[in-house]
Amino acid sequence: MRRKDDEKEKSIKEAVVKLILELGFHGTSISKIAKEAGVSPATVYIYYENKEIMFQDIYYEYSEEIFDYLLSMVYKNMDGHELIEILVRGYYTYIKENGEIFHFVDQFSSCPALACHCLDRKGVKNLNNLFEEMKQQRVLKDIQNDNLIAILFFPIKSIASNQCIGEVERDDLLKELITIIQDALLA
Repeated sequence: MRRKDDEKEKSIKEAVVKLILELGFHGTSISKIAKEAGVSPATVYIYYENKEIMFQDIYYEYSEEIFDYLLSMVYKNMDGHELIEILVRGYYTYIKENGEIFHFVDQFSSCPALACHCLDRKGVKNLNNLFEEMKQQRVLKDIQNDNLIAILFFPIKSIASNQCIGEVERDDLLKELITIIQDALLA
C-alpha cells in the first residue's frame, strides 16, 4: 500500500481550489486535479475515495480553518464592542490573506449537498456557543444566531471583494461597518 505524503496532499488541495474557482464543480475532473498537482490520478485516489468526497473534505477543512482563525482571537469576558471589532477585522483579514480558499469555501457554502451537515461542524458549534454565552451575559441582543452571523459576516465579504475601491476607503468602510454592527447587535 502506498503511503500518504503531506506535500502531495497539499498540492492536491491547492489544485482543487484553483480548478474549482476556474472551471467549477463539473469542469474539474480527477485527471485535471492530478495534472495541476503534479501527481498521477492514482495518487489522488490514495487521499480521496472520489471527487465528491474530496470536495466535501476540503470544504469542511477550510471552513473549519476560517472559524478556528476567528475564534482564536476571542478571549473570555471580552466586551461586546471589542468582540465585534475583532470578528469583523479578523474576517476581513482572513479574506484578504486567503482569497482563493475563502472564495472556494464561499462558493461551496451555498451547496445544498453540504447544507445538511452545517450544524455538525465544530466551528459553527463553537461560534453558536459564543453567541449564546454573549446573549446570556446580555452583551448581544437576543437575536437568532443565523441573523447574527449574517449581520456580522456577509457585509464584510462585499467590502473585501470590491476591487473598485482602495485600501484606505476599505478601512473607512470597515470602521463605519463596525459601528453599524455594534449599534445593531449590542444589548
